[in-house]
Amino acid sequence: MSSFPVTDKTKITRLPKRGVYDTETVYSILDEALFCTVAYSNDNQPFQIPTGFVRIENKIYIHGSVGSFYMRELQTKKLPVCISVTLIDGMVLARSAFHHSVNYRSVTVFSEPNIVTDNDELYKALEMFTNKMCPGRWDDIRKPNDGEWKATMVLSFVIEEASAKVRVGAPKDDEEDYDLNVWAGVQPLKLERKALIPDPDLKAGIEIPGYLA
Repeated sequence: MSSFPVTDKTKITRLPKRGVYDTETVYSILDEALFCTVAYSNDNQPFQIPTGFVRIENKIYIHGSVGSFYMRELQTKKLPVCISVTLIDGMVLARSAFHHSVNYRSVTVFSEPNIVTDNDELYKALEMFTNKMCPGRWDDIRKPNDGEWKATMVLSFVIEEASAKVRVGAPKDDEEDYDLNVWAGVQPLKLERKALIPDPDLKAGIEIPGYLA
C-alpha cells in the first residue's frame, strides 16, 4: 500500500494516532465527499472558497466560469492552496460535556493550480464531475456546446502532499464518569438523497430515468 510522505505541513500533531497517510484512505475520502474548501492567500488577504470537485487518479479538479475572480487569481499567480474535505459520520455523545466529539473522516491537500487546456482532459473532468454528483447523468444530458466550453475554466491540483485524519468509535470518558446516570454512545449521521422534486416546467410524459429511481 502506497503512502504520502509525512511533511511539516501534513504531519498530524494533535492526536497523531488519528493521522492516516496511505493513498487508499485519502482517495476514498476524496471520492465520497461532494464538496471541498479551497483556501489560499492573496496579497496578505486569506480566502476560503467552497466548491464541488472530482478526483481523477492523482489530481483534484474544480471548475467554474472563466470570469471567476478567484480562479483567475489562482491560475495567473500560481497561488499555493490548501484543499480540505470533511465527512461527519456521527455525533459522539459522552457523559461529560468536555468529551463530546464527532466521528469524522477528513483530508487536507497542499498543492498548486494548473489550468487544464487539453480538450480530452477537460471533457473527462467535467464528465466525471457530473457523474460524481449524479451517477449516470452525463449520458442523459445535452453536452456543452463550443460557447459553453469556452466559458468554462477547469483547474487541476496534483495530490502529492496530503494526509487524512479519522475518528471512529465510542466516547472516551474520564474513568470516574462511567458510573454517571447519563446515556452515552454514537448517533450516526449520513448524507441521504431524498425524493425527487420535478421541475415545474418539465415536459409532459418524461419518465424518471433508471439511475434516479
